[in-house]
Amino acid sequence: MKATITDVAKKAGVSMKTVSRVLNNEPNVAEKTRAHVKAIAAELRYTPNLAARGLATSKSYLIALIYDNPSINYISHIQRGAIDACREAGYHLVVEPLYLEKVKSRAEKADAMRMVLEKLPVDGVILTPPLCDSQGVLQTLSELRIKCVRVAPRNRGQQPFVGMDDDTAAYQMTQYLLEQGHKRIGFIKGHVGHAATDMRYDGYCRAIESGGLSVSEQLVFQGDFSFESGVVQAKKLLELPVSERPTAIFASNDDMAAAVISVASQMGLDVPADLSVCGFDDTPLARNLSPALTTVRQPIYKMGFKAAQQLIDPDGDQQKIGQILDFEIMLRDTVSNLKN
Repeated sequence: MKATITDVAKKAGVSMKTVSRVLNNEPNVAEKTRAHVKAIAAELRYTPNLAARGLATSKSYLIALIYDNPSINYISHIQRGAIDACREAGYHLVVEPLYLEKVKSRAEKADAMRMVLEKLPVDGVILTPPLCDSQGVLQTLSELRIKCVRVAPRNRGQQPFVGMDDDTAAYQMTQYLLEQGHKRIGFIKGHVGHAATDMRYDGYCRAIESGGLSVSEQLVFQGDFSFESGVVQAKKLLELPVSERPTAIFASNDDMAAAVISVASQMGLDVPADLSVCGFDDTPLARNLSPALTTVRQPIYKMGFKAAQQLIDPDGDQQKIGQILDFEIMLRDTVSNLKN
């Protein structure tokens, strides 16, 4: 038979109220007692009944991750971070796609979000780009009084969010390419509905101009963060006359950077001898490519973890309305130094 809270309390030598406090991560329990009760619960393989917990606390212990994003690598890392934060606190994560690219009006977007949430009795919602900037979606959450944390939004305001400085990261990566002697640097933008797309492009432009060069529209093309769009735009860049072709291409995410490497290989170009390539995100794909991809390490997992953490404990000591997380430039094997 499945162990009950009574079994845990009896074997641990404490009251059922103490067991409940421990398993619900409530304060006012000695750390030694907390560790002892958790050990007994694990030994007996006891897990709280979510429905029963909900009746006692007016919570569902469910958090929803709702996304509209073509990059599976990105979403899987956000999801993994959020799951780990939920498990630490005894919550569960529900993942729901909500594709609104073809939905134009705010009212239609609001209705689509309402239909999803009517089926999900959640305590809070994590929104990824571009949903995190949809006024129709945000309005619905406000009307339903459901807390949300936005991941990498355009308009940060006073609503909770987690993100990074995409502009500075793109600036530093472009600056690195310039330092290696590259003057014709192609750029593939991300999805038009994502705030990060504009921020990364702004950083690229700022670095080009600070290097005494002009941004050439001939070297900038619009992708959508998908591998397929990277293939299309890479072909346009690499089919330019040799004298006009870029010596380096900075793609706005790793999926599109991988597409650039693939197209270059098909055209008989060596990376990095004939073409330097860099990306953004540092997904496992970047490390598994051959050659390994130079890219910006975005704290995707950590953003998912922090977003869930804010929903679970909005008044915690470490919580803030907005959290800007650090990035890192990962120098690997896909950029050559033209000065040597």
